[in-house]
Amino acid sequence: MSREKVLALLRERQGEYCSGEAMSRQLGISRAGVWKAIEGLRQEGYTISSAPNRGYRLEEGPDLLRAGELSGALSGCLVGRKLLCLETVDSTNTECKRRAMAGEAEGLVVVADEQTGGRGRLGRSFQSPKGQGLYLSALLRPRLEPGQVADFTAWVAVAVCDGIEAACGVRPRIKWTNDIILGGKKLVGILTELGLESESNALEYLIPGIGVNVNQAPEDFSPEIRDMATSLAQELGRPVRRSDLAVQIILALDRMYAGFPENKAEYLEKYRADCLTPGNQVQLITPVSRQEAYAVAVDDDFRLVVELPDGTRKALSAGEVSVRGMYGYV
Repeated sequence: MSREKVLALLRERQGEYCSGEAMSRQLGISRAGVWKAIEGLRQEGYTISSAPNRGYRLEEGPDLLRAGELSGALSGCLVGRKLLCLETVDSTNTECKRRAMAGEAEGLVVVADEQTGGRGRLGRSFQSPKGQGLYLSALLRPRLEPGQVADFTAWVAVAVCDGIEAACGVRPRIKWTNDIILGGKKLVGILTELGLESESNALEYLIPGIGVNVNQAPEDFSPEIRDMATSLAQELGRPVRRSDLAVQIILALDRMYAGFPENKAEYLEKYRADCLTPGNQVQLITPVSRQEAYAVAVDDDFRLVVELPDGTRKALSAGEVSVRGMYGYV
């Protein structure tokens, strides 16, 4: 734990020297404890310089998803006030649900280096290879009726776009309703799950799960999704530090949740600007049928308005159908 606290302090003040005495006072550990933590971090691959009468300075480090890399930047946030950073998990959403049912307070964020059972909408799997992506879920307990969170995934999609833009300088687009697109291919999958109290049907918890393809090369994707999936590294032409990306996405989720649902006008405007589905001929896919339609607009409830071949229009809610382009993924 001392090692994570020291790393968080060094990361928060990266580029500056921080004296061992000051760290000892601030963290409530001995000078020897600070030195031991510094040496442990060096053994893990962190480059930490030291200078007499000046202290320690973090120069660079490995791309690890750990509390010390994330917590300093999240001070004061509700989302991310508690972090659970795992090497491997079946699914960050599933782990969040286990914690929720055990009584965990809202604000927990579960981050994993690898998922062995990553999940998407409609029971689909989400490929989650070790060390290449960002897989995180947040446990939220809004005091709202279930119907009031029906459009929550759309808000999450906007927050993810905000986080990626802050971390990488590029803003992706949204394929209705919850896929994040860059370069015409899928970059991020989002799965929001909720729990209801059985007798009252009251909302117990809300868990948005986010999987980002960060540093995968084309050959890292299985053949069946290679033509429709991409990563930030592929699109930017450089690797992306996952911990920096995680911080910015969590910060964006925290801002979004603080204004939910009061800031609907702001997030609806951003969603409409980001959504690339309207204006395109699409396929509406259910487990038993496919139907062509023209995507017209996103309405005031984040539903996709489509026009069918007979000229009738209907508004689709998230979860009713999958929407795919006529000649490709988007």
